[in-house]
Formats: sequence, C-alpha cells, structure tokens
Amino acid sequence: MAAPAADSSSGGPVALQPAGDAGRPPLHMAALVLARGGSKGIPLKNIKLLAGVPLIGWVLRAALDSGVFQSVWVSTDHDEIEKVAKQFGAKVHRRSSEVSKDSSTSLDAIVEFLQYHDEVDVIGNIQATSPCLHPTDLTRVAKMIREDGFDSVFSVVRRHQFRWSEIKKGVSEVTVPQNLNPAKRPRRQDWDGELYENGSFYFAKRPLIEKGYLQGGKMAYYEMRAEHSVDIDVDIDWPIAEQRVLRYGYFGKEALKEVKLLVCTIDGCLTTGHIYVSGDEKEILSYDVRDATGIRLLQKRGVEVRLISERDCSSKTLSAMKLGCAAEINVADKLLVVEKWRKEMGLCWKEVAYLGNEESDVECLKKAGMSAVPADGCPAAQKATGYICKCNGGRGAIREFAEHIFLLMEKVNSAGKKLC
Repeated sequence: MAAPAADSSSGGPVALQPAGDAGRPPLHMAALVLARGGSKGIPLKNIKLLAGVPLIGWVLRAALDSGVFQSVWVSTDHDEIEKVAKQFGAKVHRRSSEVSKDSSTSLDAIVEFLQYHDEVDVIGNIQATSPCLHPTDLTRVAKMIREDGFDSVFSVVRRHQFRWSEIKKGVSEVTVPQNLNPAKRPRRQDWDGELYENGSFYFAKRPLIEKGYLQGGKMAYYEMRAEHSVDIDVDIDWPIAEQRVLRYGYFGKEALKEVKLLVCTIDGCLTTGHIYVSGDEKEILSYDVRDATGIRLLQKRGVEVRLISERDCSSKTLSAMKLGCAAEINVADKLLVVEKWRKEMGLCWKEVAYLGNEESDVECLKKAGMSAVPADGCPAAQKATGYICKCNGGRGAIREFAEHIFLLMEKVNSAGKKLC
C-alpha cells in the first residue's frame, strides 16, 4: 500500500545508482534498530519481555525473515541489549556515549553508524517499539527503494479522528474544527480519514542521510494496517500491548498448527526442582494447583500432556499427583523419547509444544512448534525458546504456557476461518 511519489524540497532530489544496473552490485540495504539502554519510562524497555519475547526480538525476527536486508544491526550502548540482539541473530554496533544521551536524536545515531559502515547504501531504521511489524511490509518497502527508485519511504497508519484547535489556558477564545464540518459530521465509512506517521520504520538512502534527512528526495509513505500499528511508546499499558501482539504479531515463517501434544519436564517445570526427603527416605515432590488446572484445561481441549525427566522419579509419587499424564523417567535422551511419542501419535513437530528448563531440553525446544521456558530456566534453554514465562518452574509456568497456547490456537482457528 504505497503512496504516490513526492519530491521534497527539504531533502532535495538525490541522484543515486538504481538497483540492477548491468555490471553494478545491488544496493546494500541494512536494517538498523536503535536500542539505547536508558529509558525514562520503563527501564531497559527494549528487552523487557512482551508476550514472552524481548520487545526488540519481535522486530528483529521480522527483519531477518523478510530476506531483503544484506545485514541486520542493533545500535546500542548496553551489554544486556547486545546479548539479546545477538541471540536473535543480529549484528551489534556499539554506539558512542555522544549519541547515547537523552538529547541524542535517531539521526545522530544513524549517521554515526554509517561512518563505520561504508558498504551500506540504504538504511531501514526500524523502531524496536513496534512489535506487530510483519516481514511482508518490509519486503514491499524494499521494492519501493530498489526497483521504484524512491529515496525515502516511511510508515503511516490511517486514522479516523476529528481534530479541534487547542485553546491555551487563560485565553478567551473558542475552539474551531480542524478537519470536519460539525454540521455535516461524516460517518466513518463515508470518510477516508487521515494519514499519520506510526513510527514503525524509516527507510532512506545514504546520500539523503548524510545531508541530514531521513525523509526527503523522491519520497513516499507506506500505509500499514491499523492492527499492525502497535507502538509501545504510546501503548503504555503493557498487558494491552501483549494482547495486541498475541493476536496480530508475527510469529515466524512457518504457519502455526494446532497443538496436539504438550511435553513438560518434571523437575524445574512441573515442580520447582526442590526435592524433599522424609524420615523413611521417601521422596516428596510438590506442584502448584494452578499448573494442575492448566494441564486439565489442555486435556479438555484435546491436547495430550506427557511428562519427562532425566531422574529416576518415584512412579508412586507421580501417580499420587493424579494429573492423568503419561510419564517417561530416567531419560538419557529427551529428543529421542519425544520423537518416539510424536511418531506414535502421527504428529509433525509443529503440532508439538514443549516446556523445558535445562540444557538437555534445548533440542526439543528448538524443534517444537511452540516452546516455552520458565522465568528461572537456564540461559541455554531461554535462548532456544520462543516464549519465556513470567512464572518460575513449579510456580504457575505450565498454566501460563497453557494460556499462551490457547491464545495462539485462536490465531490458528481465525486464520482457518478466513480461508474457508
């Protein structure tokens, strides 16, 4: 949904080599996400978990999966943000303190980045605070730059909002309408609305940026769908933003499938990992009632739940929990066992969900269509998963993951209805 071109006198026409000229290499397009450590509102907001994924991870996933960038970068001044960026497959530019101040602009940081990267011809500045960005939007914008010859393209969203003039306090004036006739208020369906920048991304060619502009030259806007225009800087209520992302966010290249099997590690997921031993040397385990409820809800919806453990857990203790789950204990290779279960049930990996917390769970977490790790899971497991729970193991993680599965299943079912 691109706009007609507009020549900007502010940026001036920028004569650049068109992509695809014979004998010339294509333009090097780099995605650049600016993620400063400082935040006046939410500390380290850029890596705060949103629907189980670090905020910056949502846009990095979309940028990498779009396949239109020769390189994907995060510009940051913080070690933890650097770690998360690399975890998602991005390169990291350590920005200087000069462009990491509260007063620093995005343009300042982008200009500094270009000073270190002569190979870059086009910057796709993607905002970390726009977690509903989809690869298809980036693909279309890249085409506008490479094939249609635009020097800059930025994202907008259509709003149907009536504007009125502001009256300063102490001034005896009356407000006047800015974009409507009150005597003939249009219905929504009879009015095209207005376009507003949504801050999701700003693409610009190098010569334009070096002149001090992100918008200019042969310029166009790209209209994003309203449901994809989620801005965390505006959506201060984090739970509301999470619901929007779960419904409209991008979850990866492969389509989600309905979950038929959930495999859960016993120690550290079903339980806290603590073992109590009685005076007669009997092992005692505890679990959270919320997790038992989560298991029952999954079973009611037709999801088989099975438990797995590396330890030789007491079968009597597991039976006493009355969870109605088959269990495999004393397992040396979890992947081998889950693979056996999957084949017995005639499932593909996309129909398998996995909740684990240790290095021994990593391969299963990577293969499962949906995976999760409790908040206190080991770093290797957290790196391999698609969802990090807010709850610790044995403290509601299963129930939380169950709710996450239900939300994603709604997404699968709604997509199926649209195809019918």
